[in-house]
Amino acid sequence: YALAWSGWLDGWMDGWMVLKMMMRKLMEPRNRFWIVVVAAVLGLWVFYTRGVPVDEEDNNSLDSIHDRLRKSEEAAEEHLKRLNEAQKNFQQSQKDIYKMKRQVNELRNSSSFKTFPDVVVRNEFDRKRILITGGAGFVGSHLVDALMLEGHEVTVIDNFFTGRKRNVDHWIGHPNFELITHDVVNPFMYEVDEIYHLASPASPPHYMYNPIKTIKTNTIGTINMLGLAKRTGARLLLASTSEVYGNPTVHPQPETYFGNVNPDGPRACYDEGKRIAETMCYAYEKQSGVEVRVARIFNTFGPRMHIGDGRVVSNFIIQAIKGNDMTIYGNGEQTRSFQYVSDLVAGLIALMNSDYSQPVNIGNPDEYTIYEFAKYIREEVGNPDCTIVHKPATEDDPQRRKPDITRAKSVLGWAPKVKVHDGLKETIKYFKNELSRPSVKSNDKRGIGGPYGHDFEMPVAKKQPQSP
Repeated sequence: YALAWSGWLDGWMDGWMVLKMMMRKLMEPRNRFWIVVVAAVLGLWVFYTRGVPVDEEDNNSLDSIHDRLRKSEEAAEEHLKRLNEAQKNFQQSQKDIYKMKRQVNELRNSSSFKTFPDVVVRNEFDRKRILITGGAGFVGSHLVDALMLEGHEVTVIDNFFTGRKRNVDHWIGHPNFELITHDVVNPFMYEVDEIYHLASPASPPHYMYNPIKTIKTNTIGTINMLGLAKRTGARLLLASTSEVYGNPTVHPQPETYFGNVNPDGPRACYDEGKRIAETMCYAYEKQSGVEVRVARIFNTFGPRMHIGDGRVVSNFIIQAIKGNDMTIYGNGEQTRSFQYVSDLVAGLIALMNSDYSQPVNIGNPDEYTIYEFAKYIREEVGNPDCTIVHKPATEDDPQRRKPDITRAKSVLGWAPKVKVHDGLKETIKYFKNELSRPSVKSNDKRGIGGPYGHDFEMPVAKKQPQSP
């Protein structure tokens, strides 16, 4: 141990001597500069490696600043992500709005945005494809209503000579309905199960306005429809008329009566046109096996009669509403029977659905003289100041007209249900509404064509009846 300690002391003393020599050397004036340099370097090294000492509170502030910066960066990233999603949603919304606008335009153009009456829903085996010629007219439009409500597919063809689109406008756009502008004088190719052939002007002023067209409609038009029925196997109902009886010598008129018609008179274009139409129906039935039905229609009235129709009921109602003179041609003792349009439509459908092919009278047997009927309408309108005036009788005007509906009752189970009094109330209401509309008939009548745009004078009878 003594030797060890002595060795250690010797080493320490040697080291101390060396340190003293070094310190002495360093303290020399020529070495003081380097001492300062070394001290400065050591100080900078300590400063940059250890940093500036800060207290604990400053440390916490820095940590919170870092946290806020980090959270702000996260929030910014989340906001940017939401902006991108919003942009995508906006672009999709623009596409959806464009599609919706296009759909709205399509709906407006197709009129399918309209609401329609509820119709019976039928399957393909029970739903008929029905064609109605002249379906935009007075009677035809009411027939359209009845068949559409039953759930059938109805196609109307009309040349609008006397018909109006307004009569069927409430069905335009319905998937079961189609309106085609067409003249039956020209061939028509279609697939149908039933044909109601109503095309023809029916008011004397209208069918006399263009007698050649009236004849062509009732002959060529009927041939075209019979040809269509033959090709498709459809059943055809001809809307004939009580005018086939002419000025009858039998009263009331049964279907077996052959009539008393003047083939050369002003009414012949319509009377004989319907008679040959009936003849053609039965020729096609016998020769080609076409199923036909013939309805002989008597005077009918109701809403949708044209304001310029020119027949007794519309003339009297309009004259009474306006307070004008009520015009009777002749002495007023000639008689007529009037049925409401809904009864006629029911009779036509019953006849079409029956197994009976011979002519059937469809009319109301209640008989009125024209003078009595004028007074009756004047009372219903409530304008007693209207004066009934007489004008010369017209040529070939039937003196008596009353249907014998025995066959309709026994074969079809049909009879009129609406009383004339009730039907007149609805018709008067309709004409009052029509007359309240702004007039479309200008003084010079420009823009109004066809039979409604002309004042037609009925041919005067050569021999006038005696006043009672």
